[in-house]
Amino acid sequence: MIERLKHWWSWDPEHERASADNPIAPLSDDQRRNTGPLLTLAFGWGFLVTGLFTGGILGAGQSFWPDIVFATFAGNLANFAIGAVVGYIGYRTACNSGLLYRLVYGRIGAYIPVLIIAILLIGWQGIVVGAFGSAWAGNTDSATFYAVAIFAGLLFTVTTYFGVKGLEYVSIPAVTVLVLVGLYAAWLNIDRAGGWSGFLELSAATAADSQDPLSPLRAVNLVIGSWIVGAIVMAEYTRFARRAWVAIAIPFIVLIIAQWFLQIVGALGGVVSGTFDFTAYLRTEGALLMYVGIVGMSLALWTTGDANLYLPVIQTSAVFRRPQRVMTLACGLIGTVVGLGIYQRFGQWIEVLASIVPPLIGPVIAHYYFVMRMRFSESQLGDAAAWNPAAVVAYVVGAGTALMNANDILISPETIVPALSGLAASMVAYLLAYALLPKQRPDSAPALS
Repeated sequence: MIERLKHWWSWDPEHERASADNPIAPLSDDQRRNTGPLLTLAFGWGFLVTGLFTGGILGAGQSFWPDIVFATFAGNLANFAIGAVVGYIGYRTACNSGLLYRLVYGRIGAYIPVLIIAILLIGWQGIVVGAFGSAWAGNTDSATFYAVAIFAGLLFTVTTYFGVKGLEYVSIPAVTVLVLVGLYAAWLNIDRAGGWSGFLELSAATAADSQDPLSPLRAVNLVIGSWIVGAIVMAEYTRFARRAWVAIAIPFIVLIIAQWFLQIVGALGGVVSGTFDFTAYLRTEGALLMYVGIVGMSLALWTTGDANLYLPVIQTSAVFRRPQRVMTLACGLIGTVVGLGIYQRFGQWIEVLASIVPPLIGPVIAHYYFVMRMRFSESQLGDAAAWNPAAVVAYVVGAGTALMNANDILISPETIVPALSGLAASMVAYLLAYALLPKQRPDSAPALS
């Protein structure tokens, strides 16, 4: 028994390198995946119920036309641009985010972005666990809620244990059911409002009476925050692409198609039914529709939970040199426990993400496109220095800029999107710091394995 546990815990670089997900090195050509499965996975990943949550918040604080339509388009377009830039790096290098951070932040410096992103993604995992429990229990404080939430967390952990293939199997039915239920939910809310014109009038009245109205740029920042973590870890999926257009199509499907659709459905529900959660108002339509809605939401949350768990697992496995199975169990159990209390704080969570996450990827974008000029070889990973002070300085500058803008200290959030200002500041700061600060020599850098 002890020997089995040692084997389960022990790090076998050759085994990890040969696995389908290969967290420790750039993928080989044989480990890349065909277009069909990758685009299917993109649809499944994109239909995370994050969009419903965000749409519900927007519906309560803005009028649908033109404010919500503008905020969702602008926010998703910004995330798509970031995701495409990062995704192309993943395609060209075949590296996951943990390896890219190692390349730019250094062998030890990479712990900073990986730990931050892992903590944030495990928080997302907790939100999804709580949402799953709420969908079935109809509340967030009963014994049923806790039991179902714990079951959901364990379910996500078990299915993520099988890696990227497991996500593909879950995503196909999830997308189909969620699209059908989402379309019905959209029609139902518009019908309840008395048609399209009645809905627009109700939306304007709801926004006017809101206790927490959203300015246009704050709403854009909210949309960016809802998916910025996914945008900056886009390399986790695009590294599997065999063609450049597939690497760009993945963030397009995720953000411009899937998330926009869900945000609109969530906004419709937020205005008419008072909630983004379509299971709440489908309960009033009879048992059949109620269970169809709950099953649709559950499948979507299952896909969401698996994706949110897979991402920190790959990064922490690459940096901490632990088997993927070990990190899956660790991150999955932590996310399950967190999920019993964080779900109710979704709005505050994504506003924090919008400020502190984008600057993490700024040094990577600046280094790859401007310092390396898109020239990459695997030996650069093995030659990485322990620290790259420029990357750490750039992140601090970018995150500080975003936080101060969000709190109306530097530039008012009414005139600038804090998330984008933080990203831009981190890129500029990196290029300046990289040119001015001394470089560490990679004399003692160990091999990747």
